[in-house]
Amino acid sequence: MKVVAFNGSPRHEGNTSILIKTVFSELEKEGISCEMIQLGGEKVSGCKACRKCHVNKDKKCSINDDIINRCIEKMLEADGIIIGSPTYFSNITTEVTALIDRAGYVARANGNMFKRKLGAGVVAVRRSGASHVFSSINHFFLICEMIIPGSNYWNMGIGLAPGDVEKDEEGIRTMKILGQNMAWLLKKM
Repeated sequence: MKVVAFNGSPRHEGNTSILIKTVFSELEKEGISCEMIQLGGEKVSGCKACRKCHVNKDKKCSINDDIINRCIEKMLEADGIIIGSPTYFSNITTEVTALIDRAGYVARANGNMFKRKLGAGVVAVRRSGASHVFSSINHFFLICEMIIPGSNYWNMGIGLAPGDVEKDEEGIRTMKILGQNMAWLLKKM
């Protein structure tokens, strides 16, 4: 079993990464392979609505000069997908938007190819707006017919400077429980 995570923060080792790694620690205890892809800070293009993915049906986006097709391949290989984003003006980062829009369009063009995979959003936030970010990520999972495991609270951690989320005991506990629930569900699937 494998889980792939996409760190939508341009801070490679920032709060979003820390939260994802906390989930990973629980998954790895259960023998589940984990890989994080750095998405934030990468040059990515948004969907151009060319609809070539609907014509070609080759499980790829027609835009091939960035990492999104590699991300789509990783999503196809994985049993579970984590999308992590910091909160930017109560929203996901532009890189996460590009991933969701393009991977989602390609998935739907190819028979909902992420159907019945696990999907979990992980959100880093300074103060507020995280619920909208969490919802945006979950909307992607739901429209792709994916299964969303829960935790004991929304999957968010609070902190401003890199590393601050480690002081958010409830946020760290939430990520650990998310990892445990993902592992349990992956094994049941």
